[in-house]
Amino acid sequence: MKTKTPKESYTISTEIVLPNDTNVLGNLMGGRLLHWMDIAAAISAHRHCQRVVVTASVNHVSFERAIKLGDYVTIEAKVSRAFTTSMEVFIDVFLEESNTGKKVKSNDATYVFVAVDQLGRPIEVPQIVPESPEEKERYDKALRRKQLSLLLAGKLKPHEAPELRELFLEKEK
Repeated sequence: MKTKTPKESYTISTEIVLPNDTNVLGNLMGGRLLHWMDIAAAISAHRHCQRVVVTASVNHVSFERAIKLGDYVTIEAKVSRAFTTSMEVFIDVFLEESNTGKKVKSNDATYVFVAVDQLGRPIEVPQIVPESPEEKERYDKALRRKQLSLLLAGKLKPHEAPELRELFLEKEK
């Protein structure tokens, strides 16, 4: 199976925050943003493997700043690492204030997708070869994120996750 680069899965989408997208404070509802991110991430995962993909988990979402009514939301997603049948998709969210044009990062997230065949069974996906320093950093950290998620779910024992050791144990002198 041919390897791919993260840029081959790059997906960008832009939305405008409308009144029905907001809460009583005039801020974008978190659930609406999660929905938009899930769509962008699914397209990214599909572009990577050219197969049907299903959301396996949402492992991390940061809500760093409020997104207001009338703001433009740009979502950028690309596969950060591929495992056997799953892919981690890293998502960056930017807001653009409609009245000033000021653009700032507002959120990021990691979603995990699994590629499936026509019967819904997991199938193998192409591996990733990161190119940029940011892609390499996200690629390296993806394994720890996966192991931590499996550890918290009780599907992995601590001794089976050597990449996490440095997070929990003091370094030997």
